[in-house]
Amino acid sequence: MNPIYLILLAIALLALSGVPALFGRRRSAVGQHFAVASMVIGSGMGLWGVGLALMAPDPVALTMPWLLPVGSFSVAIDALSAIFLVPVFVLPALGSIYGLGYWRQRQHPANGRKLSFAFGVLAGAMAMVTIARDGILFLIVWEIMALAAFFAATTEDHVPAVRQAGWVYLIATHVGTLCLVALFALWQGLTGSFAWASLSSAVVAPHPGIRTALFLLALIGFGFKAGIMPLHVWLPGAHANAPSHVSAVMSGVMLKMGVYGLVRVAGWLPMAPSWWGCLLLGLGAATALLGIAFAITQRDIKRLLAYSSIENIGIMILGLGLAMLGRTLGRSDLVWLGLAGCLLHVWNHAMFKGLLFLGAGAIMHETGTRDMERLGGLAKQMPRTAALFLLGAIAICALPPLNGFVSEWLLYLGFFRSVSPLGGSVWPMIGFGAVALAMTGALATACFCKVYGAVFLGESRSAATAGAHDPDLRLIGPMLMLAAGCLLIGVLPACAVPMLDRAVQAWTGEPVSVATSFSWSKNVPLGWISGLAALLLIAVLGIVGFLRSAVRNATARCVGTWDCGYARPSSRMQYTGSSFGQSLTELFAWALWPRSHLPRIRALFPRVRGFEQLVPDVILDRLVTPIFPFTERILMRLRFLQQGRIQVYIVYFLAAVLVLLLLGVWASV
Repeated sequence: MNPIYLILLAIALLALSGVPALFGRRRSAVGQHFAVASMVIGSGMGLWGVGLALMAPDPVALTMPWLLPVGSFSVAIDALSAIFLVPVFVLPALGSIYGLGYWRQRQHPANGRKLSFAFGVLAGAMAMVTIARDGILFLIVWEIMALAAFFAATTEDHVPAVRQAGWVYLIATHVGTLCLVALFALWQGLTGSFAWASLSSAVVAPHPGIRTALFLLALIGFGFKAGIMPLHVWLPGAHANAPSHVSAVMSGVMLKMGVYGLVRVAGWLPMAPSWWGCLLLGLGAATALLGIAFAITQRDIKRLLAYSSIENIGIMILGLGLAMLGRTLGRSDLVWLGLAGCLLHVWNHAMFKGLLFLGAGAIMHETGTRDMERLGGLAKQMPRTAALFLLGAIAICALPPLNGFVSEWLLYLGFFRSVSPLGGSVWPMIGFGAVALAMTGALATACFCKVYGAVFLGESRSAATAGAHDPDLRLIGPMLMLAAGCLLIGVLPACAVPMLDRAVQAWTGEPVSVATSFSWSKNVPLGWISGLAALLLIAVLGIVGFLRSAVRNATARCVGTWDCGYARPSSRMQYTGSSFGQSLTELFAWALWPRSHLPRIRALFPRVRGFEQLVPDVILDRLVTPIFPFTERILMRLRFLQQGRIQVYIVYFLAAVLVLLLLGVWASV
C-alpha cells in the first residue's frame, strides 16, 4: 500500500474521531470511547505509514488538482516530516486514553463532546501541516489547527480566565498567520506557484532583501506558534487553563509545528548570511534563559510547565541557529550536531513534557488545585505519580541516564567544536550559546527541585491533599509509556541515529559526500553514553533496593521533627515554592519585574499579615495588554465608517482597489 494513502487515512480517522460523540447523548460515554478507539487505530496506521515511507528510497509524494482556483492538493513525506509526525501520532493517542479517566463524559456533559471533537481535529490538522507541500493547503490546515486548539483549550469557557487566555491565543495566532500569508505571497512571486520547494529553482533569483524578508516573516509567523520570546504571550495562559491532556498535546506537539515550519523554510532559503544564525542563537538563548527564569517564579504548576516549554523551545532554536551558522561557514559537523540536537529534542521534549503535564493533571484530579503552595507530602499518598513525575523532572533537567541529556549533549558538542579558528568571526556568539545552554540547565534543575519538593515532599500545606491517591490505569498507563520512551532514548540513543541522519540530509537538500560525511562514532560517543547510562541505572536500582531492604528490616522510631527552637512546629515552617526560588527571582529581577507585597506592622496588636510576591509576564501584562484599551478608543472613533449600507461598502472596496493599483504602478516604475 502506498504510504501516503495510509497516512491520509490515518489523518482522516484522527480528525473525524470526535464526530460520533456530537450526535450522542450528553452523558453517554459511547462517543468518547469511540473517539479513543479511532485515535488509537489512526495513530497506529499513521506510524505504520511513516515506517513504510522511511523505507522508500525517495520521498513519497502525491499531487492532485482541487476545486480551488489556486494551489493544489500536494502532500509529501520525507524524513524531516517523519520526525515531527511521530509525536503527532503518539501523544494525542495517549492523551485521549488519559482523557477517559481525567475528563469523563458523564462528569462533563456540557463540554465533553466539544472537547473530543476539537481534540481529534487538532491531531489531524497537525499531521497535515507536516506533510503539506502547497502554500494554500498549508495555510488552510494551519488555520484549522489554530481554531481546533482554541476550542480545545477553552473547553471550560464559562470560566473568565479561560476566556481571556483563549482570546489572547486567538489574537496572537492570527497575527502570526498574517505573516505567513505574506510569506507565501512572496514565495509565489519568486517561484510562480504556491508549491513548497527550495528557492534554488525559483523563476527569479531572490534578491538578498527578499531573502531576508522571507526569513523574518517565517521567524515571526512560526515564532508566534512556537512561543519564541517575545512572541510567547499566548502560551502560559492557554497551557495553564486547558485540560491537562490538551496542555500535554499543545506543549508536546503543537508548539513543534512552529519549529517545523521554521526549520523547513530555513532549509529551503539559499545563501543564508551569518547574521541569520546569530539572530537565532540570540533569540534561542533569551527564550531559554527567560523562559526558565519565569518558570521558577510560578506557583501554578501548569503555568510553570508552560514557561518551561518556552525554555525548551529556546533550546531547539539554539540548535537550529548552530546548524544555520554551520551551513554558512561550510562546517558540516556543526550542521549535523546542531540540527540533530534540535530534532532529537523535539522528540525528547514531547515525551518528558507530556509526562509532566499528565502528572500535573493527575495531581489536579486528586487534589482539585494546581497551586503548589497548597500541596505537599503527596509522595506518601501518590507514590506512583511521584515516581513518574520525578523521572520526567530528571529528563527535563537534561540529567543522565534519561533522554533530555542526549539531545543537549549533541548541542554541547557542536558548541565546543565551534570554538576554533574554523569558527570564523562568529565563534564568540556560538560560545555565548553554550554558556546560555549551561545556565539554562542549572536553572532548570533548581526549578524542578522546587516543584518536586513543594508538591511531593514535606508535609501537606492545606486540606486539599486529604484523600489523594494514585489515579487508575487510564491515567497512569499513558504516563508509564512516556516514561519508558524517556528511558529508551536515554539508554539507547543510537536507535534514533538513522532517522536523524535522513532528516538532516533532507534539510541540507543533497546527500552528504564521503569526504564531508558526519561520523557519529568519531564525533558523538553514543556507545559510552549507553554504557554509562546502564551503569548509572544499575547503581540507582541497587541503592534503592538496599534502602528498601534496610527500612523493611529496621525498627521504626518516631521522633520529633527538627523544630528550630519552636515548641509547635507546623507545615508552615517548611519551604514553600516561592521562598525556595526567591533568591533566583531577585537575581533575574531586571527581567522579571516582580511585585512584592510586604507585611507592615503599625500597631501594638496587629492583624494577621502575610508576604506575597507576584511576577507578571512582562511582555503580556506590561506591554501588550495596555495596548488594547488604547486600540479600543481609536477604533471607537472609526465607527462612523460602519454605515450599514451596501452602496457605501462598494465604494470602500473600489477605493481600496484603486489604491492597490496605484501602489502597483508606483512599484513598477
